Amino acid sequence: MLKRNRLKKFLKWFFGVLAVLAVALQFFNPSLKNPPVEPGHDLMATNPPPPEVATLLRQACYDCHSYETKWPWYAHVAPISNWIVGHMNEGREHLNFSEWSHGDSYRSRKRLNRIGDAVESGGMPLPSYTWIHREARLTAEQRGRILKWAEQEAQRLRAEDGN
Repeated sequence: MLKRNRLKKFLKWFFGVLAVLAVALQFFNPSLKNPPVEPGHDLMATNPPPPEVATLLRQACYDCHSYETKWPWYAHVAPISNWIVGHMNEGREHLNFSEWSHGDSYRSRKRLNRIGDAVESGGMPLPSYTWIHREARLTAEQRGRILKWAEQEAQRLRAEDGN
C-alpha cells in the first residue's frame, strides 16, 4: 500500500511538472511570420507555369518551399511549432519559389531538374506533410504534369541560352 501511495504521489508531481513545462514552452514559440515576397522574385511572377501546374505547386509545395506558408493552428503550439518552423526553414533552404532566380537560367534549370527528380521519385511532398494535408497528395498523373512542365521549362531555358 505504501508503494502505491508513493507511486501516485510521484505521478502527480511528474505530470504537474510536465504541465508547467508545457505552459512555459508556449512563451518561447518561434516566429511564424513569413518574410515578404519581393515583387517579381516569385516563380509565378515572370514565367508562370500552366494554371493546372501552378495550382498543384501551390497545393503541394508552397507551404514548405515559399514565403507564402499557411501556418496551421497546431504550429502555434510548442514544441510542435519548433519542429514545424525548422522543417519550413529547411525546405526553403533547399528550394524557395519566393526567391526564384529569373536572371540566372543555369540556376533555374538546376532547380527545375531538382523539382522534377523529387516529384518523380515520390520524395516530395513528404509523407509526413501529406498525411495531414490531403490536398497535397499527388496522383501519378499530377506528378507527371509537374515533371513534364519542369523538363519542358528547363529545355526552353537551355535553348534560350544556346546550350
